[in-house]
Amino acid sequence: QVTCIEVVEAYVERIKEVNPLINAVVKDRFEEALQEAQQVDKLLSEGPGDDYLEEKFPLLGVPITVKEAFSLYGMPNTSGLVNRRNVIATSDATVVSRLKQAGAIPLGVTNCSELCMWYESSNRVYGRTNNPYDLQRIVGGSSGGEGSVLAAACSVIGVGSDIGGSIRMPAFFNGVFGHKPTTGVVPNDGQFPNAHGVRTSYLCTGPMCRYAEDLEPVLRVMAGPGVSKLKLNEKVSLEKIKFHCMDHDGGSVFVSPVDKEILQAQKKVVEHLESDLGVQVQRVAIHKMKYSFQIWSAMMSSKDSEGQEAQRFTDLLGDHGKPVWPLWELMKWLVGMSSHTLPAIALGLTEKLVNLNLSGKAKLVSMGKSLQEEMEALLGPDGVLLYPSHPTIAPKHHSPICMPFNFAYTAIFNVLGLPVTQCPLGLGSEGLPLGIQLVAAAYNDHLTLAVARYLEKAFGGWVLPGKV
Repeated sequence: QVTCIEVVEAYVERIKEVNPLINAVVKDRFEEALQEAQQVDKLLSEGPGDDYLEEKFPLLGVPITVKEAFSLYGMPNTSGLVNRRNVIATSDATVVSRLKQAGAIPLGVTNCSELCMWYESSNRVYGRTNNPYDLQRIVGGSSGGEGSVLAAACSVIGVGSDIGGSIRMPAFFNGVFGHKPTTGVVPNDGQFPNAHGVRTSYLCTGPMCRYAEDLEPVLRVMAGPGVSKLKLNEKVSLEKIKFHCMDHDGGSVFVSPVDKEILQAQKKVVEHLESDLGVQVQRVAIHKMKYSFQIWSAMMSSKDSEGQEAQRFTDLLGDHGKPVWPLWELMKWLVGMSSHTLPAIALGLTEKLVNLNLSGKAKLVSMGKSLQEEMEALLGPDGVLLYPSHPTIAPKHHSPICMPFNFAYTAIFNVLGLPVTQCPLGLGSEGLPLGIQLVAAAYNDHLTLAVARYLEKAFGGWVLPGKV
């Protein structure tokens, strides 16, 4: 009914209209995108047949955006690091290449936090990205530009990555869907910084979308041959899923209590599942979840099976040059002279503290392994856990620095290697998105994706900002 050029033009106009407010797209490729759209229309007019095209190019002509940390040919690839500001990608990251081969048209790259290690997307290269529901609020990180651009209806699909919640937090704060796949299925190649050592088991690349039904076809393309490990062709009978529910982590001293509105939204989900599907949602209290932040932190900095140390954040900040001295950077920051953000400096300072108590760290790593076994046993082949995506709704800019460990609600599932879908649940009293995490055992991504599609129908999914 519409041409590809009309679709791409509509998205280009939308970005031009709202990007001055949200600052999500940091570099566009509109001219190239329009040329690619013309080629799609030409291909369609030549008519090799819809079935053939659908099989060969499942995302033909679909406008997408890509987190700036991923290589997209001809686009900057700084990850918000000032001394990389002249780095231009000379190739495509594997997932970007797969999406392009499937026919998708990238419109540009989007903002992230400095080195993708903070949950506010702000840096000294591109500045700060704002939440489309309230410009005074954060978009989350590190895939915050993607969360913002999708929520503002500037793109159809986003490419995100997640080592502590970097897909799910932005998806939650911006009221869209985000999926962290089972670890090791979607390739992480072609992003900066990439994971090394033990962290290769925790970093995940995955899709972000406005609509739940888009997650699965995009995941199939991103995973490529690896998709066979997932059970995406299996039909899911929602009535046969064993649902579990946990309201909070048990009260960690490092993390904010869960907002009443988030708890209320989760309660409504439980009530709906029970009344509509006739299932019994089992309440669980997993004691070790109270130590989520400590477990994530210890496992992130542990050695891998070959004894290789985890890469230090201060080395990454130096980017192949001299490692950064965080204390010196803090002094410079206080007088406005540092090229780094305060959260990055703070992370560099705390990194040293983690390795001071080695016996405590070993205990936490062991606790993480036993939590993984407990979680896999609980979920089994047909279980889904409902768990808050974050303890608070989108906070105001800069406030995460006061509660730096709230990302523990998402981070714990990275070190456990479990698939998780963040599902929006409408807007709260302040007009800000609510949501929930859907967690399954490894390789059971099909269960969380099916429940997300179901909850979208029941609770409305994405809501256009400014509509209410």
